[in-house]
Amino acid sequence: MHKKILLPTDGSENAIKAGEHAISLADMSGAEIIILNVIDTSYLDAIPQPEVREDVDEELRNDMKNAVKKFEETIEENQCSGTCKNINFKVLLKEGNPADVILKTIDDEGIDQVIMGKSGKQGLEKFLLGRTTDKIVKESKVPVNVIS
Repeated sequence: MHKKILLPTDGSENAIKAGEHAISLADMSGAEIIILNVIDTSYLDAIPQPEVREDVDEELRNDMKNAVKKFEETIEENQCSGTCKNINFKVLLKEGNPADVILKTIDDEGIDQVIMGKSGKQGLEKFLLGRTTDKIVKESKVPVNVIS
């Protein structure tokens, strides 16, 4: 039985579908859903001006908070016709390499199951497993459901 489901999200359509699946599973099992959004800050080092780097970092953080809020609202609208009242949600906002942060969160939070979207990409790339998702599937010590 699942007690903690990790739901990494980038706000994409596949992430929303993954959220709907996580809610269904949590509703049946009584699991808590931990929503994780990761800011990939690795490219900030390439910005030479400290002021610009700080502005971009602040904008990324605001975008992340807004994306998580919008994601929660979308999930609630699409799936939560009463069922979400019985589900505990926890939101984590972290920064770093998304795959590494997700894998560390699995260990730190005692996650039993990961449910995530295949990729946030569009066009031809949407048919491929995303780089982050691929790494999680290969390295996770817990089951990973990939939703597309």
